[in-house]
Amino acid sequence: MRKLFILALSILALLLLPSCSPRDFLTRRLAADLIERSETFRAPQQFLLRTGVISNDDYLSPESLALQHRGWISGTKAACPPSLVPPPCWEVILTPSGVDTFHTLVAPGDADKPSFSIPAARRELIAITGIAKQASVADVEFTWRWFPLNEVGAVVFPSDLRYRSTASFRCYDDGWRVVVRAPSHHGQPLDEALKNAEPVQ
Repeated sequence: MRKLFILALSILALLLLPSCSPRDFLTRRLAADLIERSETFRAPQQFLLRTGVISNDDYLSPESLALQHRGWISGTKAACPPSLVPPPCWEVILTPSGVDTFHTLVAPGDADKPSFSIPAARRELIAITGIAKQASVADVEFTWRWFPLNEVGAVVFPSDLRYRSTASFRCYDDGWRVVVRAPSHHGQPLDEALKNAEPVQ
């Protein structure tokens, strides 16, 4: 009788086993996979370069200073248009070295425009550092960095900086999913988590 009972339990367990999906359990490995496969995380970071007359704040931004330091752009003081007060303003041009650097990265026809953007870096997940679950919702903390796609990306988005973000996950009938853009009543969606990333000390 006891053997029959154990056999019945074993058969029942085998019947229930296929209904369990690996996505039913939010592990660090699953969280990492869901974050890395999301279009939001994989989207390349664009770098916008503006030439012509720009504000003093834009000219002294960390990205602009990095390009100046590499000798790719130069600027001379210029009169400010009404939309860019207060002075000073700067007339920015690509140097010959800057033209050589950017010409292969710019889409045909964009090189002569006063501003153009190029894909400069992509995100690279470093680690899932914590999961806080509560029923069918969870907050997942993770660290990531920029991975440069070209020489410009290496200057503007240094890969030695680490960032910390916390994104929301929800459990649906088919398993856990990362909340990407939809409003979340618990935590923040992935796009907001990446925008609000904090540098790791």
